[in-house]
Amino acid sequence: MAGYQLSVCAEMVFLDLPFIERVKRIHDLGFGVEIWSWENKDIAALAATGARFTSMTGYLSGNLTDDGEIQQLLHSAEASLAVAEHLNCPVLNLHGTGLNDKGLPVKPVEKVTGAMWLKAADTLRCVAQLGERAGRVFTLENLNLPVDHPGTPFALAADTLALVEAVNSPALKMNLDLYHAQIGEGNLIELIRRCGSAIGEIQVADVPGRQQPGTGEINYPAIARALHDMQYQGTVAMEGWASGDSTAALQQFREQFTV
Repeated sequence: MAGYQLSVCAEMVFLDLPFIERVKRIHDLGFGVEIWSWENKDIAALAATGARFTSMTGYLSGNLTDDGEIQQLLHSAEASLAVAEHLNCPVLNLHGTGLNDKGLPVKPVEKVTGAMWLKAADTLRCVAQLGERAGRVFTLENLNLPVDHPGTPFALAADTLALVEAVNSPALKMNLDLYHAQIGEGNLIELIRRCGSAIGEIQVADVPGRQQPGTGEINYPAIARALHDMQYQGTVAMEGWASGDSTAALQQFREQFTV
């Protein structure tokens, strides 16, 4: 049996249902639940579902490199920690910069400078300190530039790994998104092995189309075996659209990761 746990992003499946009902449905099917921004959610109602929340967005605004934006990010990270405590959610997710409702960077970046790298590492050290005090983990997610998130700084998994290793805190890990990594970097099994203990969570969807594992080019059963062999104990979360019926998509996800 695999040691990892499966979770599903409620933002992307059962789209015909109200959000609370999506969460309940995912929970009833035996999965953990992930959410994006908590700002537009009924937190008390989410907590009352009894669902096991595995990850949520850990900020509302700001970025890692601009002084004023850094303060926004840190302030909203603190607010997010309070929500995470209410939901008993262990992981809070970050991106290289703030994203708008279409997933595009609020402030696109053409070139990431050395000064930006240093500033981002300093900011993430502050974020990690917040996580350490709260007993929760922030994760930094890789994104892809060609298809979904052009202009995002620190987008590659190699970038997020470098920042996580520079900060070197148990409260800052990678959210290794294999959908984004396949588009941006490829060589996924070696990437997983290289990242190793820096991984705090793995997110999955297939390429092309960002639908459930088993619908595209990624050999997810081989990835599942690699995770099993390296004794990965964390969460594998489907952050993808259902190609058809959501219940069937979640069953296919489970089958792809059954070792």
